[in-house]
Amino acid sequence: MATAAASTSRGSDDGTLSDVRHGELTTSSVWWFFVATFVLSWGVGALVVTFLDQVESVLGPLGYTNPAFILMVYAPGFVGVFLVWRHYGLRGLRSFFRRMTLWRMSTSWWLVLLLGMPGVFYAGAVVTGNVSDFPFDPWYGVFPALVPALLIGPIEELGWRGVALPLLQRRFAPLYSALILGVVSAVWHTPAFFMSGTKQAAWNFWPFFFGVIAISVILTPMINAAGGRLLVAVLFHAQMNGPAWPDAQPWDMLGFVLVAVIVTWVNRNTMLHRGGGATAVLADEATAEPSARGPAPSRLHVLPAASRFDDQSPSISAGSAKAGRR
Repeated sequence: MATAAASTSRGSDDGTLSDVRHGELTTSSVWWFFVATFVLSWGVGALVVTFLDQVESVLGPLGYTNPAFILMVYAPGFVGVFLVWRHYGLRGLRSFFRRMTLWRMSTSWWLVLLLGMPGVFYAGAVVTGNVSDFPFDPWYGVFPALVPALLIGPIEELGWRGVALPLLQRRFAPLYSALILGVVSAVWHTPAFFMSGTKQAAWNFWPFFFGVIAISVILTPMINAAGGRLLVAVLFHAQMNGPAWPDAQPWDMLGFVLVAVIVTWVNRNTMLHRGGGATAVLADEATAEPSARGPAPSRLHVLPAASRFDDQSPSISAGSAKAGRR
């Protein structure tokens, strides 16, 4: 029947998501995610640059609060959410956004997120001589500035780490997944260097480029250790956009490269081996794609990083994979 081709149903004994509208998201879906993200974001950017005077006369100066610029920044998140809706429907979206409510992660990783990342900015500022700079006077002016830091850039993570990373980790080891995603994200940010009103317009390109890749490498084992919890990625991105941190370019980016090397070495047992990362896009879905190098496992596996989301326990487990799905 025609309807059966457009929508399938996957049964479940444990109450997890069962309706699949256009087949499940697979590793190959990530490439469509990348293409759609670039088309939407760079397409809007091309229109903005072409009709800059008209855009600024209506929407205001180009910058982080300009609606057209926000649309460009939101593109990865919009595309990721659209793919989840297209493949899993509204129930799938509810399960996807449930990843934003799960927060459990080890204390050491929380310290890296809350103290380590700002520490890199301040270490870089020591080199530049800006360590005592605080851009807000009076000091409480920082609070309104936190709003765009939380609501603009972090929305990207709905796509980058919400959809792309788990799909990549079904085929590649976490380190290689992080490098692929980091390079794509770094290239995606490139137009910001040619737009007045952005921070990147005043920065050196190559330190930023490699810094974005390094940040991807740092965040990958962190989100895997958290069982794929999307809230961690959103908070991490907000830290990177923190308005209170001193301007430490390019030394902060070089610092992130050093941290990425250390993080990779410390977590080498999971970072360098396929199967060491979280692979579920939905909070209710624990299935991962079978290995291309062998048959799908027929029993429950316990992985060093979560493919299943469980807000009742920090333990990590993966559901059985279905044979034949790629």
